[in-house]
Amino acid sequence: MTLLVTGGAGFIGSNFVLAWLAQPEAPPIVNLDKLTYAGNLENLASVQGDARHHFVQGDIGDADLLGRLLAEHRPKAVVNFAAESHVDRSILGPAAFIETNVVGTFSLLEAVRHYWSALDGQSRQDFRFLHVSTDEVYGSLAPADAPFTENHRYEPNSPYSASKAGSDHLVRAYHHTYGLPVLTTNCSNNYGPYHFPEKLIPLMIVNALAGKPLPVYGDGLQIRDWLYVRDHCSAICRVLEAGRVGQVYNVGGWNEKANIDIVHTICGLLDELRPRSDGQSYRSQITHVTDRPGHDRRYAIDASRLDEELGWKPAETFESGIRKTVRWYLDNPGWVERVQSGAYRDWVQTQYGASA
Repeated sequence: MTLLVTGGAGFIGSNFVLAWLAQPEAPPIVNLDKLTYAGNLENLASVQGDARHHFVQGDIGDADLLGRLLAEHRPKAVVNFAAESHVDRSILGPAAFIETNVVGTFSLLEAVRHYWSALDGQSRQDFRFLHVSTDEVYGSLAPADAPFTENHRYEPNSPYSASKAGSDHLVRAYHHTYGLPVLTTNCSNNYGPYHFPEKLIPLMIVNALAGKPLPVYGDGLQIRDWLYVRDHCSAICRVLEAGRVGQVYNVGGWNEKANIDIVHTICGLLDELRPRSDGQSYRSQITHVTDRPGHDRRYAIDASRLDEELGWKPAETFESGIRKTVRWYLDNPGWVERVQSGAYRDWVQTQYGASA
């Protein structure tokens, strides 16, 4: 019943590992993570010493390592979180995204295909490969467009989303060509605990508390559908449990919000929970910066298939989820301080300029 999780020290992956192991009778996890800048073993401190959690530092592109792990642990399922995931970084350096998201996924699929092909009986029938992807593969929506369904055509607009689209196509091809029992989830923007502070929500919280400017791209009216990370984890568990082989499931929070409204909400919560000493609102720190190239205007997810087929709905509203998130960052300043390495600070300076 072992589960092999790739990228399980990253933001979504570590939240999944923690949620999985919080189940009393949870099967063990083998957690493979390369530990790049966004992979952080401190996220998993609460399961250190748990015999059900076996961590391995390594790359999904390492075929020999994958073969050994699969042969030794004989997992019933593989859940692939491993990915380079930040659009801004993909614009500045796309090669790493192609290497991890396309070539790495190919290497993982090949290793899993050989492992699965050698299984027999019920083990072969029960095996699943679940690939975690993004709504960004669908491109951008106009204000009046209906949300993305699983049948929406792929129109990726950044090196990041193009690399994830490529990985999705590989997963689909391995099912149709080789019969590999795959499942794919395409999620909307996640937020919550352990989110590396380069993404919008944690960056705003961390900068606000540090008295720094809150850099907002362009007019800030870009719209995203926001999903609390633990809801995403529960959706993945449900798809893994009962999803139809070969099927794609969109995972969304039914929470379309403009970026500037997100920033205003965060400022309002901080004004309430950690007021500035000068009595001013954190809104006074908002600074509009030059928009990034090719910035998609709107994403929105239609998660009806997940609801109708598998009975899944998010447990958190945006209001409850964002309050939990702000509180977590207020309660964990040490975690924030330790992940803010010199390399991270240099990258933020490069991306946002003097405003950051």
